[in-house]
Amino acid sequence: MSQFLPTAPYRGTRDFLPAEMSVRTQVFERLYEVIERYGYQRYDGPILEPVEIYEAKSSREIVEQQLYTLTDRGDRRLALRPEMTPSVARIIAGNAGRLQFPVRWYSHPNCHRYERPQRGRVREHWQVNVDVFGSDSAACEIEFFELIHDLMAAVGATPDMWVLRVNDRVLLDAMLTGVVGIAPDAVRDVAGLVDRWEKYPADKLAEDAAAIGLTDKQFDRLGEVLTGGRAVLDEIPAEVRERSKLVQVMDSAAGELVRFDPLIVRGFDYYTSTVFEVFDNHPDNRRSLFGGGRYDNLVGLYSAQRIPGFGFGMGDVTLFDFLGTHSLLSEPRAEIDAVVIATEAELADPARTVAKGLRGAGVRTSTPLDIRKLGKEIQRADRSGARVVVIVGGNDWAAGTVTVRDLRTGDQHQVTPADVPARVRDLLELGPGTA
Repeated sequence: MSQFLPTAPYRGTRDFLPAEMSVRTQVFERLYEVIERYGYQRYDGPILEPVEIYEAKSSREIVEQQLYTLTDRGDRRLALRPEMTPSVARIIAGNAGRLQFPVRWYSHPNCHRYERPQRGRVREHWQVNVDVFGSDSAACEIEFFELIHDLMAAVGATPDMWVLRVNDRVLLDAMLTGVVGIAPDAVRDVAGLVDRWEKYPADKLAEDAAAIGLTDKQFDRLGEVLTGGRAVLDEIPAEVRERSKLVQVMDSAAGELVRFDPLIVRGFDYYTSTVFEVFDNHPDNRRSLFGGGRYDNLVGLYSAQRIPGFGFGMGDVTLFDFLGTHSLLSEPRAEIDAVVIATEAELADPARTVAKGLRGAGVRTSTPLDIRKLGKEIQRADRSGARVVVIVGGNDWAAGTVTVRDLRTGDQHQVTPADVPARVRDLLELGPGTA
């Protein structure tokens, strides 16, 4: 048995070294920028929540198989959050009296689910969540579909790389009961079967259909409905279609942003009408990337005030699988812009003073912690991605100057310490700055 503790992270979790963290940060910053352009404000909440908020409306799979739970010293049952939507509904309900609706919020929480680790699934993930509360208007759906197109464009994706598939729980219920002839009390089980339609082989689907009471005729009809596209809407009563926000969207100019698909269900029990998922079109990664929908009753678990909601969660695992599949990942950014090198120990304090001036001018600057040969330190600076080194040498410092060297061109100049920030910013093309 080893005397050392293991260095690998807990199964299903990940370490992010600086180079990978740099790539992730670049992607998330692009997403934040787009979301905030739409007027959404960032919030956050606790990672621990009462188990009951998930038992009330999350999917059975999450509650029964994936929750990380614990009991605290006060005998309260808690869970590491597996998703953010129940939390934000709780926050909205608890603060409704001082909020101005509609509320547009977004977050980037760390979530945990006890999954079987595989491609696209881990036990800890980060999820960009975007939600709007306080509107029944189909304008919510339109805004979100436009936002999703802008988000995908921001990470470099072109429209041919992905598809936004949409459905409506109201329409789905009408399809299952009125068109397929399924009893209302069997709708939930059949919806679960629909959710597995693209994942299971036909014989397994038929077996599961029989197990929940579908006749062969109903199963065949279900297959026709699910693969018939928008034509099935003609078989749904007009009064049902009129209640659908999604039909309003599809009948508007925004209809070109989406593809109606009866196979989209979403497993969470809190969705009340519109549901959607974004899928990768690449043959090597044909899977759902993220999704969401309308949940008009979730805040009602915490308050008598009716506050409808609409939102989605974009998980980092499937997003980065998509970006990697399409070669859209950026290169890591350089760790630093400049390195200030003292050629001897007695010049460490002057070097730190020069570095302080650079940092005050907004230049990412480091100084070696030990005195080494100048050539070695310049090589280390170059490998770190620095563009500039500032050399503080004995003779130069005595003459009131330091050497600024451009590592890209090899050019170097003697400048006064006071002029170092301006010269370095000029080399970095950062524009004027103040020390």
